[in-house]
Amino acid sequence: MKSFIPGIELSRCFYEEVVAKLVNEPHAAALIGEGSEVLGFDQPRSTDHSWGPRMQLFVRSSQVEAVRLSIEDRLPATFKGFPVQFHSLQTGTVRHHVEVTTVEEWVAAQLRIDSFTEPTVEVWLSMPQQHLLQFTSGAVFRDDSGELTRIRERFSWYPADVWLWMMASQWHLIGNVEPLLGRTAEAGDTRGSILVSCRLVRLIMELCFLQEKRYWPYMKWFGTAFSRLFIAPQIGPILDRILQSPDQQSRENGVTEALEIVARRHNALGLTRPVLPRSEPFQVGINNAVRPYRVLNTGQYVQACKEAIADETIRKLVHVGAIDQLTHADDALINFTSWTERLKFGYRAETDAASLQPD
Repeated sequence: MKSFIPGIELSRCFYEEVVAKLVNEPHAAALIGEGSEVLGFDQPRSTDHSWGPRMQLFVRSSQVEAVRLSIEDRLPATFKGFPVQFHSLQTGTVRHHVEVTTVEEWVAAQLRIDSFTEPTVEVWLSMPQQHLLQFTSGAVFRDDSGELTRIRERFSWYPADVWLWMMASQWHLIGNVEPLLGRTAEAGDTRGSILVSCRLVRLIMELCFLQEKRYWPYMKWFGTAFSRLFIAPQIGPILDRILQSPDQQSRENGVTEALEIVARRHNALGLTRPVLPRSEPFQVGINNAVRPYRVLNTGQYVQACKEAIADETIRKLVHVGAIDQLTHADDALINFTSWTERLKFGYRAETDAASLQPD
């Protein structure tokens, strides 16, 4: 039985030992895009479907067909015991997974943007983090022109103002949900209270990704990716206790403790004026009503983030969040519908409206 080789390592060896010798043109070679191996999460289980050495070869548009032909019939049937050819259920054909294309074509197909144009605010907000993660993860084996590396660096993280607005949105989402933890329990809805605590754990984890400037992956790898964050050893056990707590008070205490950690982490980033984390009874905001469930002063973190945004239009946007904060952004939505494009137009309409608002 062949031993498991991580996909990036396998593909790198395949490029260096086989593919590189077949390409005589300036090119870039990489393993990016879909696949658990691109994210570094592949395991022996991953080998049960379409598993083997694969990569993208990026060449000039005038050389795409010639390079395709140069490797088409010259690849081995197997490499280190793994198949090189794969059967496609969609097309009914058997072929290798060495994709020959241009950087521009690949970016246009995968990110649905023009690689030569600086992304606008609405483009950033409508790009799923899974797509951004797939493009900026993986490995580049060679890059003669440096073009692929430059574009990957451009998309390595959000522009500062977009980042601040997304964090403002995340604090807003947390602030909307936190008081529901106590209210559902008070109403005798234990199941609802548990669901709210789960939602808060998810929102806190997302905020941790944002604070560490790391794109989060889709659900299968969300927890795995979170475990690799710098803050995970500190806050992870607290989140686990929230999920396992048998009573509402324990859940509330855990949420308070976790939120105070990310609040202090927010201040440590130095992106906004410092905000002292403070947990106090929930103020409804109508008729001076105050309820006994403790909540963090999330609104002050929202305000601090917005104050730090330099772009006036972005600052005026209602903090509903980018696509991954606004929707479930699963595989069907981001890969098989036009919703990301529609959201881009929606965000554009919002930015246009915000630009007309008085100061």
